[in-house]
Order: sequence, then structure tokens, then C-alpha cells
Amino acid sequence: MDGALDMRVLELLMARLCHDLASPIAAVGHGSEVLAEDDGNLAGEAVRLVAEGAIRAANRLRFYRFAYGYGGDAMMAGGAPSELAVGFFWATSIACDYAPSARLLPLAWQKLACNLLLVGADLLPRGGALAAYDGSCGIAVDAVGPSVTPEPELIATLTLTLPTSALTPRTVQAYFAGLLARALGRRLGAASASTGGFRIGAAAAA
Repeated sequence: MDGALDMRVLELLMARLCHDLASPIAAVGHGSEVLAEDDGNLAGEAVRLVAEGAIRAANRLRFYRFAYGYGGDAMMAGGAPSELAVGFFWATSIACDYAPSARLLPLAWQKLACNLLLVGADLLPRGGALAAYDGSCGIAVDAVGPSVTPEPELIATLTLTLPTSALTPRTVQAYFAGLLARALGRRLGAASASTGGFRIGAAAAA
């Protein structure tokens, strides 16, 4: 990515990251407390909480390490981006389809794909489906679910027309995705998808 990130963008990304990791880590802690205090009746449930929380936390860490940390100057570790994406949405209300066409793209484009999946997930608070694939100008993501209606603020953020001073933890993900697209010589756009949801994807730079 060209240039240094604005400090506000970095701060908001870290706030988002910590928020997403808090839930699975809290589940591990809660399960551990139950194990420590239980007389045996709830041991099975506690073990399940610990196991699921640990898996979710590990999956999210691996995903974010690639989505936020991969710089394109070395081979990535921790699994293919498609595997990271499926793991991230494991045990959630969102189904994730990472198409074969997306898996063939260079890793820098797949990094953008993973970040667009996060943008799409924000559009699905009640669950739904995400699909990442190679569009006409690069990666695209479709979000399909109940009441998928992006706000004008999100569109402005995707296109980098919203000033960084107006960013929030909810919109910073779209802004970061827009920066990644710009580094690839593209701009992001959004429109209704033929699948009935909403499509976010790369378009030719203006």
C-alpha cells in the first residue's frame, strides 16, 4: 500500500480487531471459570465453550493476520485465503463462498477480497450469505440477506470520499478496503446484485 496510514485509521482498525476478538476470548474465560467451580454437572458444556471459543479466536487471528498484516513481500503462512475466510465465518450466521476464480488471483487481490468480506459482513447483522469471486475489474463480493441496504456514508467511505475525521469503528473497514483497492490501481464501487443482495467490487480507476 502506498504511503502511511492515517493514525486515526490505525486506531479504529485496532479497535475493530479487539472488538471482534473479545467475544471468543470471553467464551474461553467463561468456560474456564465454570470448569474451576463446577462439581461435574456442567463440565461438558464448559469444555464446549472453551473449545469453540479457542477455535473462533484462532481462526479470527489467522484471518486478520492476512487481511491486515500481509504486505506482499513474503509468502503468507497460516493457510490459503479461502480457508482463512471460511474459518472466520465458522459457527456464525453468515455463510461464506470463496469461488475458485477468486482463489486464483494474486495474494494482494485476495487480501482485498478478505477485507471486502468484512465489509459485506457488516451489511448482514441478521445473517445471510457472502460470495467472493473474480469480477470484471478484479475482486467482487456479493452480500445477500435480510434488509441489505448500505447507508450513503458507507458508499462514501468505500470510495474514499469521506474524510478520515468522520470515520467510525463501523466504517473504517470500508475505508481500509478502499485504500487497498487504490494501491492496486482500482477504486471500489457498490450496487445492487443480480443475486438480490448488494455487490461491492473493484472498478477501473477514474
